[in-house]
Amino acid sequence: MRIFSKYKYQIKTVRRKTVLLLLFLPLLLTIFIFRILPIKWVRRFADFGGRMFYKFGKNSRNRALHNLKLIYGNEVTDIQLTEMAKASLTESVKSFFDYMAYSHVKDKKKYFRLVKVTGEEHLKAAYQRGKGVICLVPHMSSWEFAAITPPMLGYSTSAASKAMKMELLEWLMVKFRTRRGMKNITREGSYQALTEVLKRGECLIIMTDQDTRVKGVFVDFLGKVAYTPLGASRLLADTDAALVPMAMTRREDGDYLFTIYPELPATKTGDQAQDLMTNTINQNKILGEMIRKNPTQWVWMHQRWKTTPESLERYLKARALEKMKK
Repeated sequence: MRIFSKYKYQIKTVRRKTVLLLLFLPLLLTIFIFRILPIKWVRRFADFGGRMFYKFGKNSRNRALHNLKLIYGNEVTDIQLTEMAKASLTESVKSFFDYMAYSHVKDKKKYFRLVKVTGEEHLKAAYQRGKGVICLVPHMSSWEFAAITPPMLGYSTSAASKAMKMELLEWLMVKFRTRRGMKNITREGSYQALTEVLKRGECLIIMTDQDTRVKGVFVDFLGKVAYTPLGASRLLADTDAALVPMAMTRREDGDYLFTIYPELPATKTGDQAQDLMTNTINQNKILGEMIRKNPTQWVWMHQRWKTTPESLERYLKARALEKMKK
């Protein structure tokens, strides 16, 4: 039975990779078309794509509605929840299309006509101390634009990200990032690589507002307990870096506003376990404030509250068992 399950998984993996490979050439063609079309046409198409995504993307739609009801169920009506879910899924499509349309842009004047920046003085002050800056960014609107904005502003920047399932798409996205000055570090890479970035006095983009299998803790996020990665808090403990929250949001005119918030002071009492917990709580609080200001621009389709203490315990036991068998 175990051999059959493994064989079935391998077939599924090959099939998924084949489908992704076949979609790559149409994606390249779409990017080329988006680059030459007026951006207002691209966004009109994105609005239509967002409506279709909501209508036919059953899993994403249901997850968004479930999560929104979990957080806002006592504050808004079901009709309002539906509109929020539609807006959230549409924003995901629109921000992706925008990123593709501007994926070739390296000229700073053109880029900063699209992206307005406020609060740069907070990043500049932290950066000039030379101890490194942890840039805490949520998955709001075009977080890909958020990740490349610090290097476009002139700050030496790396970003930690999870490798994509499709290798060609991974190559393409890394290319889009590096042409704007950002250095990419895969999440599967060495933790030491992250600390070295900060010890060189550079910026490091970190996103901790999603459910992952990395080491974390259960703390409040938007009013509900969520398993939250400890990466940013560990880096604060192991380096003298500053932590500066920042987020990309869409403006009423359709373009973007990149807001850089004041540095979030780190708690360092000497009690490492408690400090990790306290700093993670504080980070989730500021992330939650960002999301509540623009709730329809966050990725509600992500299973943010999927991991529970019970499911995590089962996962850790299964992983330990697999290691013993090897």
